[in-house]
Formats: sequence, C-alpha cells, structure tokens
Amino acid sequence: MANTLKIALPKGSLQTPTIALLEKAGYNVYLSDRGLRPSSDDSELDIYLIRAQEIARYIDTGFIDCGITGLDWAYENRANIVDLAELPYSRATTRPTKWVLVVPEDSPIKTVHDLEGKRIATEGVGITERYLEKHGVKAEVEFSWGATEVKVPDLVDAIVDVTETGSSIRANKLRIVDTLLTSFPHFYSSPEAQKDEFKKNKMDNIVLMLKAALEARDKVGLKMNLPEINLPKVLEALPSLRRPTISQLAEEGWVAVETVIEESVARQIIPTLKDLGAEGIIEYPLNKLVH
Repeated sequence: MANTLKIALPKGSLQTPTIALLEKAGYNVYLSDRGLRPSSDDSELDIYLIRAQEIARYIDTGFIDCGITGLDWAYENRANIVDLAELPYSRATTRPTKWVLVVPEDSPIKTVHDLEGKRIATEGVGITERYLEKHGVKAEVEFSWGATEVKVPDLVDAIVDVTETGSSIRANKLRIVDTLLTSFPHFYSSPEAQKDEFKKNKMDNIVLMLKAALEARDKVGLKMNLPEINLPKVLEALPSLRRPTISQLAEEGWVAVETVIEESVARQIIPTLKDLGAEGIIEYPLNKLVH
C-alpha cells in the first residue's frame, strides 16, 4: 500500500502505557477485544500488535518498518535496526526496566565470578550469555518461560530476571548480585525504511510528537496577571523552564506572565505568587512540549 508505514506496538505489559503515550502524542489507537491489528485515526499507519520480545526481529527482517520495543529485546535479538529515540516510560512506573542477576538471600554467590560452572535460568538468554562472556565466566544458561523466581535454589543456582522496583525479588527472599542491563522502550526503524522519504519523514514526525508528550509529563502551564512593580520578585520566585513570557496589559502598570513549571511545584508556588500580588492565576495541563 502506497504511503503507509507499518508500525509494531508491544503487546503485553507495555501495551497500555504505549497506547496512552501515543494518544497523548496525538495518535489515537483503537483496539478490539482480541484483535492484533489495531486501527488508528491516522490512515497512513498500518499497526501490528506484537510481543515486545519479537518486534526488533520483525523490524530487522523488514516485515515491519518501525516499532516500539525495549532496548533489552533489541540487544537480546542482536537486531540490525536503527535507534531513533529512547522513550523513558515503563509498564508500571517511570523507572527503567533492569535485568538483574538474582540468588537466594543465603546463597554463597556474591559476584558474577561465583557463577563458574553453575546453572542460570532466564528469559533473556542472549543478554545473560553476553554478560557472562564479558566477565570470562562459563555457566549453563537455560531459557525460562516465566515464574523464574520459583526456580531458585531447587532447580537452578541463580536467575536473571526483569524488575522495575525490586519488590517482587524482596518478597521472594531473593538478593540482587548485579545489574546486567538497564532498559527503556526505544523507537526503532529498519535500515530500509530510512531510505524511503515518506517513511523516514513519517517516523521522524512520530518520534517528535512522542518525545514532546514525554517532555510534557509532570509539567503544567501557569499564567497570571500582576502589577509590573512586583515583576522582579515574581521572576525570582518562578522555577521556569525558560524565562517566562511577559506581555503588557491594557491597564497601565500591569503585565501578564506565562510559564511552564513542574506540576509538583505548583502547589507551593501559587500561594507565593498570590502573596506577591498576582491575580487571575491559571494552572493548565500540557499534552506536548517541543524544544
């Protein structure tokens, strides 16, 4: 199909936050109950819902033009793809995903070198093998389909698993020995898609809007009117992204001030602004912030 971009979105734990991010960026994605081919209000997008573990491979083979998946799975698959942007969001928090080497709390294993000749279970076999190779350690690495925590110490000596907060690891009385890889989702393109003018421009625009949506996260706009004589004190109080926009009002001696601040600061700064003579203070949400 002419002028169509094939894009893969991650199915599973990243699905909901990814679709929410796209919506904030201006791309509405519509899912059916069981469908793996979502529709969109952008007719130039041909969307596939694919497991994050497989997206990099499909981009590498050229079946998909581009997609969003974790840096970890691109690394795992040794995919020959073009990294267009890191997108700092996660499935449950704003923290990155971490691949960690984990053992029981009472295990004698203290460092990676203690794994020599041991058995390790993980879904990220490639990630783990490259980590061991880097440290000159030989160990048996077996693929795990899930519920990896229950395999130590009865079935394996250690596991390599994914965590954001570490709460599940602590709950299972396990201990982190080392971090192998830290990963956020990235927007990847195939090398071939980069050679197509339409596809490249389309991807660049999507990346711009996604990054703008992420940049606006946890920020708000703030506008107010105040006596011009109080402007220096207000400017000193405002933790602005840039210097605020200042406009003269029709009433002599008054100005309008508009700025962008962290949302968490608003509850502290608004009473201060009121004390400094500001009136008509308006706080409003931001969807996108383009630098």
